[in-house]
Amino acid sequence: MQIDLSGRSALITGGSKGLGLATALDFAACGANVAILARDPAMLDEARRQIAERAPPRARVLALPCDVRVKEQIESAFAAASREFGAVDIVVNNAGGFAAGRFESITDEAWQADLEVKLFAMARLTRLAWPGMIERRWGRVINVLNTLAKAPGAGTAPTSVTRAAQIALTKVLAQEGAPHNVLVNALLVGSIKSDGIVRLHRDAGTDQPLDGFIDDFVQKMRIPMGRMGEAEEFAKAACFLASDASSYITGTAINIDGGSCPVV
Repeated sequence: MQIDLSGRSALITGGSKGLGLATALDFAACGANVAILARDPAMLDEARRQIAERAPPRARVLALPCDVRVKEQIESAFAAASREFGAVDIVVNNAGGFAAGRFESITDEAWQADLEVKLFAMARLTRLAWPGMIERRWGRVINVLNTLAKAPGAGTAPTSVTRAAQIALTKVLAQEGAPHNVLVNALLVGSIKSDGIVRLHRDAGTDQPLDGFIDDFVQKMRIPMGRMGEAEEFAKAACFLASDASSYITGTAINIDGGSCPVV
């Protein structure tokens, strides 16, 4: 099956590295106009260059500095993408991070910060794109979450709690968008090679090479497939959900985890 996103325009938060960049690369290769949002201008410029190399001649690529925790910056970035592309058809809410600790140690400020970068940013950006999608009777919203949203464990708040709220919002939006052909789904990430595993390796302070660290991680997590996923494998799932090939799929939360999550 050949995915064709020609004529569509996508906006991806956290698009300068990791899963966001892999998704942007695939979207561009499939013909979509792509706008990536992130905080670091230098990383954005390099990501824009990589995406432009994959894009066909008529596809356009934008790199927009944006801190998704700031409502005004989200509004400004969305307005810039809308001016350049004419419309935003696909939103990928990928901004986030991994904030976790024992419950008694989590301050009000930590709870609020996690909600801002994940739940509130997702709600604000989707709210901007929503009216146009409804009017055009075509839209795709893809929310990038974590399998902890379905299977939280000790010491995983606030991330697991915020991610669960994002699943609930995904379902609400799917129900409201379905009559208008606006489809909303979530992709729940397990163990995938991206900037997240690089951070874990760095924070561990070990002299062990990254490949060895990953091998040990796979054994520790007991991943049924016996390996970590690749960012490109995630991106292919996102491309499918962004396309007309997914025309009867909405309100789902799909695990991209090699079979690790105990909850389907």
